[in-house]
Amino acid sequence: MASFTPNISIREAPLQPKQSAILFVDIQNYSLHSEGIIYKELEKNPISFTYFQSQIPQNISNWQKLLKTFRQAKIEVLYTVIENLTFDGRDRSLDYKISGLNIPKGSFDGKVIDELQPINDEIVFPKSSSNVFVSTNIHYILGNLGVKQLVIVGALTDQCVDSAVRDACDLGYLVTLVSDACITRTKERHDSSLRNIKGYCRQRTTDELVAEVENLLKL
Repeated sequence: MASFTPNISIREAPLQPKQSAILFVDIQNYSLHSEGIIYKELEKNPISFTYFQSQIPQNISNWQKLLKTFRQAKIEVLYTVIENLTFDGRDRSLDYKISGLNIPKGSFDGKVIDELQPINDEIVFPKSSSNVFVSTNIHYILGNLGVKQLVIVGALTDQCVDSAVRDACDLGYLVTLVSDACITRTKERHDSSLRNIKGYCRQRTTDELVAEVENLLKL
């Protein structure tokens, strides 16, 4: 599908609400709820589990701040979740099949966590690969919505978030990554990912981006 060029030309350009959206990547029970599959598996790895668990409350708080601000600004709110289109997972990517990542259609693990529940007609994209731009029609939908600037947050920083950032940039979007609204297994992985994709996107903290959007509303 052809890409498009925003009518803004610098990576550090502030958001323009009418052509912006925020994408919450995999904020779902699978990895963030105490009954989620991966959350349970992480308990077997004390190092990863301790760090990951310690980051969840602050990330949820930051996601909620962003969600509230973007809704108030009437900026498009989108979600993606890892979830099969089938019950048996036959539609999954080969990588997910090899990895044993199987989240059946309609399952508890495939739902957005209660703290960030979509409302009204906010769009949720179920995906069966790490990259939302590969296994969903999000690029087509963003084009229909007139979105040219995309804010990305979620899990995991160095996997599904990283993939979304890189492909969004290659497809012609200006991307803002919220550095303290992303989570992964260790601090080293998180920091390394932020450094590696810094050249693709502008990076802001939650408070910085909330202030930016609130200031835009005053204009």
